[in-house]
Amino acid sequence: MTKIKMFGARAEEQPIAQQWARTHHVRVDMTDEIIDEQTVDGIKGYDGVTTLQVADLPEDAYAKLKSFGIKQIAQRSAGFDMYDLAKAKKNGIIITNIPSYSPESIAEYAVTTALDLVRRVPRIQQRVREHNFTWQPPIQGRVVGNMTVAVIGTGHIGALTAKLFHGFGAKVVGYDLYPNVQLRSFIDYQDSVNAAVKDADIVTIHMPATAENHHMFNYDLFKQFKPGAILVNMARGALVDTADLLRALDEGLLDSAGLDVYEKEGPYVPNDMRGKQIDDQLFQKVLDNDKIVYSPHIAYYTDEAVKNLVEGGLAATLEVLETGDSKFRVD
Repeated sequence: MTKIKMFGARAEEQPIAQQWARTHHVRVDMTDEIIDEQTVDGIKGYDGVTTLQVADLPEDAYAKLKSFGIKQIAQRSAGFDMYDLAKAKKNGIIITNIPSYSPESIAEYAVTTALDLVRRVPRIQQRVREHNFTWQPPIQGRVVGNMTVAVIGTGHIGALTAKLFHGFGAKVVGYDLYPNVQLRSFIDYQDSVNAAVKDADIVTIHMPATAENHHMFNYDLFKQFKPGAILVNMARGALVDTADLLRALDEGLLDSAGLDVYEKEGPYVPNDMRGKQIDDQLFQKVLDNDKIVYSPHIAYYTDEAVKNLVEGGLAATLEVLETGDSKFRVD
């Protein structure tokens, strides 16, 4: 019987995986740990592996997996920047992802976060906790229908995000390396990121992270933003230079930011850090900044997405084992 090792398996995922295993007559052994220096040897003896990896794979893991006879790793997310694709290819390992598992979940969360910031909900709640029930300009909101929203990256998630904002009556501009002509009825495509952000009240990011766009959103770009703009990042942390974002917020170049990702989140997400020290001072500054709404990479986290990710990761694993390739390979 085919044996698959499933890493990062949380309690709510396990019944889904068990049902999938029964249906496909496959053995799936699960652990809530990720692949790291301590766990990689536990893959020996298995035919395939799937994981929900946030932290980078150990550098020597690829060679070890090759020695174990492993031909693939199925990542249960759209993002795959935690893998060294060159090392994977060198060791004959196919990396797959799940490009679309519930774009509605992330798009809805992006809009929810933006609305919270537009209507000053975090500030309102803080004042309520202090029993300050007055109406004053710091908590005065705006109307989204009177705003311009820039959607950077108009794939499955970006397109749905744009459609939702358009439904509020906002003007939606966009940028994508490959503009989708079918979206031009509600997205006004711009020729560059700079052109898209310069008049936008809200800028929402929906791009994959690559070597070419690392820290694309930096201080120089923030200076091109419309004063008082809101930044929303539900994509990848590496797209934003966090130190530059904090500087831009301190200088008033931006009004606020909603972040579901952080560029060095691996040691912390999705771990229970209660009572533990945050050693990353930059991350601590993000958590302490009252102009930032942060959530721990949770935009995707709905019942629909969890089911699709578990089944998609296991299916991609089995596909490679049975055919030697996958339509979802990224390397």
